[in-house]
Amino acid sequence: MADGTKATRPDTWPDIWGTIHTERHALLADVEDLTPGQWATPSLCTGRSVRDTLAHMAATARMTPPGFFAKLARAGFRFEVMTAREIAELTTGTPADTLAAFRAQLDSVSHPPGPVDSWLGETVVHAEDIRRPLGIARGYPMTALTRLADFYRGSNLIVGGKRRVAGLTLSATDTDWSAGSGPEVRGPMLALLLAITGRRVAHTELEGAGCRP
Repeated sequence: MADGTKATRPDTWPDIWGTIHTERHALLADVEDLTPGQWATPSLCTGRSVRDTLAHMAATARMTPPGFFAKLARAGFRFEVMTAREIAELTTGTPADTLAAFRAQLDSVSHPPGPVDSWLGETVVHAEDIRRPLGIARGYPMTALTRLADFYRGSNLIVGGKRRVAGLTLSATDTDWSAGSGPEVRGPMLALLLAITGRRVAHTELEGAGCRP
């Protein structure tokens, strides 16, 4: 590509939903025995606990395009209000209830309107929002990470990734991937993905002239 991107094209990795399902199952295994204190731990999503974030993932995984627009309309077309209502619904009972709601959607292919890469990103990035504060490590498929980095750096949808990394060269140190032009930011692929999506916790793993405070 003209900007120096080296990446796997989408048509070389067709089973996105299979990866989404695998990652949901892996996250369930990591959180099903959490203590009450761990459920209440702040996630990387500002203002949301680990439990809130899992509830959001469950709500998204059961959503359909008609359901999305109906709920958005009832929220006065305020996305954050709709999201908060969905989280509140799935955190009203006990953590076990929230866990059950997520478990029920492990193999779902339902989703709100939007590209399938959004739902892969929803799964991987929010899983890190949960895992990192709990000190849980996960080795994600590298092809998934590079695909998501390409997706988010090319779009301002929801997380503003394109705007965030404009004018930077991003270079992975653990796989053959680079993208963009300008001062370089280097680091592990997962850390780059988290930085693109606005997770500042990953900045300590990055280096280069393009690193910003």
